[in-house]
Amino acid sequence: MSALPLVQAFGIVRRDARTATTLLFSTDFALAAGERIAVTGPSGAGKSVLLRALALLDPLDAGRICWHGREVDRRTIPRYRSSIAYVKQRPAIVDGTVEDNLRYPYMLGVYRDRRFDRARAAYLAKRAGRTDGFLDKRASELSGGEAQLTALIRVLQLDPEVLLLDEPTASLDPQTTQAVEALVDDWFSSGEHARASMWVSHDPAQAGRVGTRRLTMQAGRVNACEEIHR
Repeated sequence: MSALPLVQAFGIVRRDARTATTLLFSTDFALAAGERIAVTGPSGAGKSVLLRALALLDPLDAGRICWHGREVDRRTIPRYRSSIAYVKQRPAIVDGTVEDNLRYPYMLGVYRDRRFDRARAAYLAKRAGRTDGFLDKRASELSGGEAQLTALIRVLQLDPEVLLLDEPTASLDPQTTQAVEALVDDWFSSGEHARASMWVSHDPAQAGRVGTRRLTMQAGRVNACEEIHR
């Protein structure tokens, strides 16, 4: 296991651009290879803000983020985002079929050296309990749970180093929730290199299943990050 964290934040701060309200107070945080962190706390605690800040999807008002010990700058942000993948609760799905959605990332410059693998995508869909025809299903016909599975498969096929999961099962039925958890578990254990994840959840039972450490937040501050005892 690498001695350096995969991702490390130093004094990162996020404020609301319109009101200047502090959404995330100065935070130091490190995510090491092999870690699974469940992020918990009340609504409005800053959980999504933290994950989006770590993914560098929103501009930081202060602080810096390092990746394998090197500060991420404007030049390296695209490659960083391809390895540190943020998955939100209600994903964006494009028109067309499920396969069209899975092919979409390969149109982006950062993935120009990769090719879509339908067989692997079909395997991931099957692992999620979908039938052989799932990849040909129209996006307009997908249920909320199927849209979430499509978005997750779209990310997993790209082999990210870190998954930042923002309540990906909050609106899903128990069976689909189980499928999402199984997909993430497979991703975690099947990679050639050590991986790490953060999973925001309001369900204590789920936090115990998906995390080995629990990070608790309140009012824009990280209160604790403690080991989960099973």
